[in-house]
Amino acid sequence: MPDFWEHPKEAQAQMKKIKDLQAWVNGYAEVERAVDELATAFEFVKEELVTEEEVDALYADAIGKIEALELRNMLRREEDHMGVVLKINSGAGGTESQDWASMLMRMYLRYCEKHGYKTSIANLLEGDEAGIKSCTINVEGDFAYGYLKSENGVHRLVRVSPYNAQGKRMTSFASVFVTPLVDDSIEVKIEPALMSWDTFRSGGAGGQNVNKVESGVRLRYQYTDPYTGEKEEILIENTETRDQPKNRENALRHLRSILYEKEMKHRLEEQAKVEAGKMKIEWGSQIRSYVFDDRRVKDHRTNYQTSDVNGVMDGDLDAFIKAYLMEFAAEEEAK
Repeated sequence: MPDFWEHPKEAQAQMKKIKDLQAWVNGYAEVERAVDELATAFEFVKEELVTEEEVDALYADAIGKIEALELRNMLRREEDHMGVVLKINSGAGGTESQDWASMLMRMYLRYCEKHGYKTSIANLLEGDEAGIKSCTINVEGDFAYGYLKSENGVHRLVRVSPYNAQGKRMTSFASVFVTPLVDDSIEVKIEPALMSWDTFRSGGAGGQNVNKVESGVRLRYQYTDPYTGEKEEILIENTETRDQPKNRENALRHLRSILYEKEMKHRLEEQAKVEAGKMKIEWGSQIRSYVFDDRRVKDHRTNYQTSDVNGVMDGDLDAFIKAYLMEFAAEEEAK
């Protein structure tokens, strides 16, 4: 079509469909190639041209590719393909909880790095002595929300505290909120009359890093739930860049993501009931416990656990995400 690019939004949507289909074609081709290599190696091992260890490695590779494709097949919701706004808040407990929140931030940044996702820190509030009080991370990449939605909830840390002189075992909490990162192809209605802005200085604790210009922006939006009539103030702060207009743009994008997610909750109310049950995300009902001294990380929704604490804190979350999606899909199918 000669006029294809004359309608940018429609063209962009069409190109996205093509990209999604291409990902499936590529995934199938990778699985087919891995299976063929395994079959060939199996024949060669009889003639002692290939070792059993090499066959085992090819088998593990083929199984991994097949399971990755199966996992992706479970992400069928409209919002699953989107990026993510991931917010971490430290719980009560001062320095200990703030340190735990910063460890979770590192964990998710490492996870995103391993999966080729692009991340940016939209807002960061440092802790009083160490760690962070809160942070907001924007994650962009295919199916980022589909995978990271499993992290929504309260995360519990149990360890001998380095901040406690008596060497006592301490328990800390931090909450993780995950919402889809809305792009320009999603229509979300924002009422300008319900918005108010103010600015503030953002930057380090002192010295040359202090931003002398009020580049940080604070957006307040007076939201009324169209379904229940409940009112709430949505507060968003953005200090991502030293450019105030850019920060305003980023804050608006975050607002659109929040409004979209609220609408999706209503549109997917029945499916959400399936998630609710044992997957509630209220404060106090932790989804996962990280017990450092016992070398154990356990997900309380799926009962999946591992002793590889260091691996998990370095962003190795795939097994937890897989267990969550497998059980989630099974419950929906049963219903």
